[in-house]
Amino acid sequence: MSDIIEFSAEELQKRGAGEDEALQIVDTIKKNIAFGANYCWQKLIQGPLHPDSTRAVLEYVYRNLFRIDQHPDSCPPVWIPDSERISGSNIYQTASELGLETYDEFYRWSACNRAGFWDLSTRKLGIPFRKEYKKVVHFNDSLENPEWYPEAELNIAEACFRANPGQTAIIYGREDGSSGKMSYAELDKLSNRVAHSLYALGFKKGDTAAIDMLMTAEAVAIYLGIVKAGGAVVSIADSLAPPEVIKRLRIAGARFLFTQDFILRGSKKLPLYEKLLTTEIPRSIVLPARGELACPLRKGDLSWSDFLSDNEEFNAVSCRPGDVCNILFSSGTTGDPKAIPWTHTTPVKSAADAFYHHDIHEGDVLAWPTNIGWMMGPWLIFSSLINRATMALYYGAPTGRDFGSFVEKAGVTMLGLVPSMVKRWIESDCMKGLDWSSVKVFSSTGESSNPIDYLWLMARGDFKPVIEYCGGTEIGGGYFSGTVVQPASPSAFSTVTLGLDVLILDENGENTDKGELFIVPPSIGLSTSLLNKDHHKTYYEDLPPVRPDMLTAMGLTLEEEVYNLGLPPIIRRHGDEVEKLENGYFRAHGRADDTMNLGGIKTSSVEIERLLDNVSGVKETAAIASNPKDGGPSQLVIYVVLKEGEKQSRETLMKTFQQLIKEKLNPLFRISDVVLRASLPRTASNKVMRRLLRDEYENQSSE
Repeated sequence: MSDIIEFSAEELQKRGAGEDEALQIVDTIKKNIAFGANYCWQKLIQGPLHPDSTRAVLEYVYRNLFRIDQHPDSCPPVWIPDSERISGSNIYQTASELGLETYDEFYRWSACNRAGFWDLSTRKLGIPFRKEYKKVVHFNDSLENPEWYPEAELNIAEACFRANPGQTAIIYGREDGSSGKMSYAELDKLSNRVAHSLYALGFKKGDTAAIDMLMTAEAVAIYLGIVKAGGAVVSIADSLAPPEVIKRLRIAGARFLFTQDFILRGSKKLPLYEKLLTTEIPRSIVLPARGELACPLRKGDLSWSDFLSDNEEFNAVSCRPGDVCNILFSSGTTGDPKAIPWTHTTPVKSAADAFYHHDIHEGDVLAWPTNIGWMMGPWLIFSSLINRATMALYYGAPTGRDFGSFVEKAGVTMLGLVPSMVKRWIESDCMKGLDWSSVKVFSSTGESSNPIDYLWLMARGDFKPVIEYCGGTEIGGGYFSGTVVQPASPSAFSTVTLGLDVLILDENGENTDKGELFIVPPSIGLSTSLLNKDHHKTYYEDLPPVRPDMLTAMGLTLEEEVYNLGLPPIIRRHGDEVEKLENGYFRAHGRADDTMNLGGIKTSSVEIERLLDNVSGVKETAAIASNPKDGGPSQLVIYVVLKEGEKQSRETLMKTFQQLIKEKLNPLFRISDVVLRASLPRTASNKVMRRLLRDEYENQSSE
């Protein structure tokens, strides 16, 4: 094993280790390497490797110890659960109740007994019903459109208030260091006041109201108040440009809009309400970012204080399980964004993923810098409150030390993020010296992550696991995840989420270890309709039939996958490209279609191209998401064909394109590169071959 230890204390010091730290690392390896790399690594993270070890030190030790350069596709674990962590987990305790001894047995049971799994999970989560269900799920002639809890009645907002009324529901902090709390009782009363106030304005069951503001305690109360009133929240991200906002308001038919006067970022006041007034927005209720409103209101609009009723009692409207409680948006490949309804059953999926895969217990503190406009905002609300935990909301940018201090002071136990955020922390070294020992798990979604960046992240919490979590708005949660009962490897998913199954198929519809992922329904959370698209065409049309051998390749048999329902199994399109590794774990490789994730936000090539094609002198563009060779977030690259005789520099085009995207689409989308080309490659049917451009760019970048 001596060939593994080819570094010295001096080499470690060059990578940022202190003299004592470097000597201790070398000494620990020499004493323990004979017992194997995994054993040696556990000794290292219990001693000389620590939260403030540099990324370069961690990478050097990890790569050499596990011979990563010789085995680039391996994913050795950074964190291995001990018996105490396993036995205290929700997964272990639930599996034990079923008489199942291993996680693999529990997963297999959940995938082969979908109705039984969701019945058990509904009871575990304590979902209250106004009228109890007699049957978990009903099918007509296909697994494509299940009815969950048929004939039952509920309002999912009531599931959010089963904790002790005095328990803290929300902790919030601002960039200036000030903070506050809101109890479950206070949140309940404020959401009741919102529901009363909406009814006073003529709101009724089935109506929609939009939220376009920061995710604050008040925003959470507004969200739950709309749901309590029997309405549907229209989720809009505050970063969206006005043209994108008006699209969403139009599609969802929003009767009211909740927003705020300004967004505060340090010493800057960024107008939000005033910006929205450049479009035709519905009657609006405007909240102050701090103190009193700092802008005049349009005639008919209301301030938060004038809107809010004093009545703190409200009987939540009883709804059918299939009634819509939230409308979220996800980009398709053409035209308007897909409008995806969440029903009163969708949050059960969110809360169950938190309960099992993130191991959320009563009293935990969950932080995930997000927004109600993206699915992780509603996910955080339901995952926290249904599990009787606390939400930690930060009212500023999560990229600096102020956010890290908030995580420390709030005692965050689950910290969620996107990979690009971690990269910013590493580049600025802004989190050095902070105590994140309260963190029990990290979680990551939205983008492909870089293994070494996440090795650094795990170290920040005294080597706690990252629960890689991949799914979508139309799933209500994830299809891949990790658990606290399995070893955690950087940038790898250890399992398909409980209650689901997937297939990975190549371009010929055959099983493969690296290809496009397809979901095997049914599951609570999976959408069954779209407001403005053909749901069947989007997710099911022109997909290959499911053969017995295809299912067997994923570990289950055809007989098991029929779930004793007498219906043939089907697959559902999702669009992600994934790889199954030798050890049974999975890695994500971005999108297989023309959709891309930029900074954790899903958009489409067509949306970007439609905007940039209007630039003077530009004949056509092609937007691709390039995946870095060493892993990590996708980079936005624009290929450009200029009109004949036009001469514009790459730098000028990049500046023009970036400004347009900021004003018309989303300022969070950053262009990484612009490439000039004489023409774009096309298929025989004249479609742009974006995958070929992506391969071309990535191959050139690696040379």
